[in-house]
Amino acid sequence: MAGTIRLLSPVRRNRSKPDTMVKPPSSLKAHITRLEMTAPPKASLPVPINIQTAIMRAPDIPLPFYRYLYRQVGARWQWVDRLRMLDEDLARSLHDKRNNISVLYVNGAPAGFYEYFVEDEDTIELSHFGLFEHALGLGIGKWFLLQALYAIWTLNPKRVTTTTNDLDHPRALQLYQMFGFSPVSTGSGIVRPLSDKELLELSKKDW
Repeated sequence: MAGTIRLLSPVRRNRSKPDTMVKPPSSLKAHITRLEMTAPPKASLPVPINIQTAIMRAPDIPLPFYRYLYRQVGARWQWVDRLRMLDEDLARSLHDKRNNISVLYVNGAPAGFYEYFVEDEDTIELSHFGLFEHALGLGIGKWFLLQALYAIWTLNPKRVTTTTNDLDHPRALQLYQMFGFSPVSTGSGIVRPLSDKELLELSKKDW
């Protein structure tokens, strides 16, 4: 999965140089694992009891709502890529007919989302998947991932791919493997956290 950013401390100015901003956050190195599955999952899980759930597709998702989902899911895991995109570029990606976004609601409130991209008739990428913090611990994560995989496999691809990294949830790799993914390659990358200035611009953009 992609990675996003942890909120930083408020901007502070240097007293001796009023216009000097604080030093940008340091870049982070990530170990990336690419995974692939070539058959639908065999597992079946019931919906967790005592909660109401709904999964709704969002084919024309508004950009502020998408950025809200992306930050709520990814702030702990250093997701940043989509937050740096210009509105026109983000809209082009999200509203591409090959791109699909579905939002999880738990007890009436947004609680997570998944996103997949149909690369061609053989390959579909699960590009984003995750839960809001308030939905963790409800026993819903495995069930939600299965719903995402079920939806993808109805399109009859030959393979489904995804990526994760060591900045992601510590059990993400284990969870993917539990439902049929196998690692096919590894590598490294650099994540540059959002600066305070970027976070301020994002908050203004979505007011």
